[in-house]
Amino acid sequence: MSGAGRRTPLVADRRYAQPPGKGSGGGRGGNGSSGGGGKGPGRKPSPRKPAPRKSRNPIVAFVLGIFTLVRRVVWGIFWRAALVLALVVGGATLYFASTLPQVNELLDARVRGSVTMLDENGETFAWRGETYGGTLTSDNASEYLREAVVATEDRRFYRHFGVSPRGIASAIAINLREGRGPLEGNGGSTITQQVAKLLCLGVPFDRDTWDSEADYEADCRRTTIWRKLKEVPYALAMEAKYSKADILTIYFNRVYLGAGARGFEAAAQRYFGKSAADVTPSEAAMLAGLLRAPSYYAPTNSLERATNRANLILGLMQTQGYLTEAEAQQAIANPARLSEAASSRTGGFFADWVMESGPQFLTRDTTEDVIIHTTLDQDIQRKAEEAVTAVFREKVSPGSKAQTAVVVMSADGAVRGMVGGRTVEPAGSFNRATQALRQTGSAFKPFVYAAAMDEGFSPADFVEDVPFTLNIPGSGPWTPSNYDHKFRGVVTLTQALAQSLNIPAVRVSEAVGRQRVIDVASAFGIRSNLVNAPSLALGVSEATLLEMTGAYAGILNGGTAVHPYGLLDLRLRGDDTPLIGQSGGTGERVISDEAAQLLTYMMTQVIETGTGRRAQLPGGREAAGKSGTTQAARDAWFMGFTADYVVGVWMGYDDNTPLQGTTGGGLPADIWREVMARVEEGRPMTPLRKIVPAPRTPPAAPTNQPVQDAAPVAPPPPPPMQEPNVAERILNDVRRAFGG
Repeated sequence: MSGAGRRTPLVADRRYAQPPGKGSGGGRGGNGSSGGGGKGPGRKPSPRKPAPRKSRNPIVAFVLGIFTLVRRVVWGIFWRAALVLALVVGGATLYFASTLPQVNELLDARVRGSVTMLDENGETFAWRGETYGGTLTSDNASEYLREAVVATEDRRFYRHFGVSPRGIASAIAINLREGRGPLEGNGGSTITQQVAKLLCLGVPFDRDTWDSEADYEADCRRTTIWRKLKEVPYALAMEAKYSKADILTIYFNRVYLGAGARGFEAAAQRYFGKSAADVTPSEAAMLAGLLRAPSYYAPTNSLERATNRANLILGLMQTQGYLTEAEAQQAIANPARLSEAASSRTGGFFADWVMESGPQFLTRDTTEDVIIHTTLDQDIQRKAEEAVTAVFREKVSPGSKAQTAVVVMSADGAVRGMVGGRTVEPAGSFNRATQALRQTGSAFKPFVYAAAMDEGFSPADFVEDVPFTLNIPGSGPWTPSNYDHKFRGVVTLTQALAQSLNIPAVRVSEAVGRQRVIDVASAFGIRSNLVNAPSLALGVSEATLLEMTGAYAGILNGGTAVHPYGLLDLRLRGDDTPLIGQSGGTGERVISDEAAQLLTYMMTQVIETGTGRRAQLPGGREAAGKSGTTQAARDAWFMGFTADYVVGVWMGYDDNTPLQGTTGGGLPADIWREVMARVEEGRPMTPLRKIVPAPRTPPAAPTNQPVQDAAPVAPPPPPPMQEPNVAERILNDVRRAFGG
């Protein structure tokens, strides 16, 4: 029982294997207390055997191996390509930086100069070519203008190094989303890149490569992959060569802003009549809005559209912290307004005519900035345009495509106003006042009677208005008829002109000689080839409205020819010495002063009692004129003058479609009256210089004339006419000499 109740001692499990020969054997106690059975200081734990490695799937191993190999190859190619690209871009950047000139050499690189036109009072009314307002630096430009441009075109301009990868990626995404090519539409260009395009990446204009500067700029703006790649080092070179202020300065001076304005200074002067240094927030926003599409957003094209675009930019300026909410709202509530010169839009056709009539190397193809002082009266021009608008609005059907042209001229040939079409049209449009050659119809008849008066006939002489026939060599018999196909028997020359009778006009023309009529009309300024045939008197030959108005001015001034002109002097900007003086004026005498005064009297009767009664002016102001309608009413004219001005009106269709129910004494006379009444408003009542002839006794009743042969050189025997009363003419001369 001695062993009863004894417990087996607790022994910890061995955690490490024992080396061979050692352990609990050898008669030693099993508790490890002797013979090194415990953890003695000299004992080391036996190492753990590694776990057996699991075998890898050979397919997975193969794929992973291929992936690793490809990754290493791609990475090797990438970093080498990146290194080569960096070297290429760096080399190109250094090259472009070495070729970039000084900033001041890049500000005005126009190939074509500008033409600024001044009216008779020295006020600007039109621009042609490309106007450059002078150097504008980013420092002296309006702060609002700098902020508007940056907010609109490149809000990270002051933070990037010339190229914005984020902007390019965003632009490509937008283009693709909208169904365009990656480089079509939005380009993501920074202002620096836009300047690079304006400089055409350093490629100068060459006339052998491009037909015009416009073609050159269009080619420079065309986006291709190669040009986009070349644009990057060029932009980097600019950032390395120039400061941000310099880049903005180049941009401010070279960018096109519509209406022929190159640079912000020219645009500010063109639209607002002030310097770009003084523009307000609303004006700055409107100018910055032109950068997207200069012609489309030009305020002279559509002020409403330009204002809406400006309001959008004002919102961007507020969002980006350039304007407070109160400042933005104030600018929106007070939008930019055009200057008087820019808003008037008057004189466009006149300006085109001056450009065409001046020397080409100083007008259309000038490389200098030219100032032309003209004869235009902007008040008269505006009144003429308003008169045309009023008549077409009130008396012409809305769907009509009929056109009209008006010329207002002084007696010496100075053109004071010109309307080349019923609406204001862009520069270079077809000018019906100067470019349309149309048959003159009965508006030519005053030159027939001018020749007769100069040959000694009197307005009181008689002529037969009865049927007669002429044999035209090579053509056969020709029988003229009146417009209404009626005959009036014996009439005076004054009555014949007042009623626009055709048969008497032919008789008078044949009596004085066709060549004499041709000489008189040509000397008065009708430049076209006048037909030498009996129908000459009926206005079958062609002329422009400007020629006809100038010819009538010769009658007003007493029988002296005039050369219509619009240019007073031409000089280079900044030069006080004119290069060219007045381009026209009075010339040689064509008919006597007495003949001109007799003819003037006859033409007053056209308006008082004849076909031009609708042209009578308010207040009883005296006027002289003549209507004209061509065959089938394809052209309708009214020409006339007061003591102050000559006004010519033409009406018709551009495609020669006949006018419906319109003659020269109808709508053209209405337009003439409206123009002349407005032009003469407020001017003193000045009578015309005219001679009223003494009445004559009519001859016996006429009989029908037999058929006559028309000789091409010598005219046929004249029809019966009463000789002029010489005594009466002498008495009139005495009266005029002594003021009686």
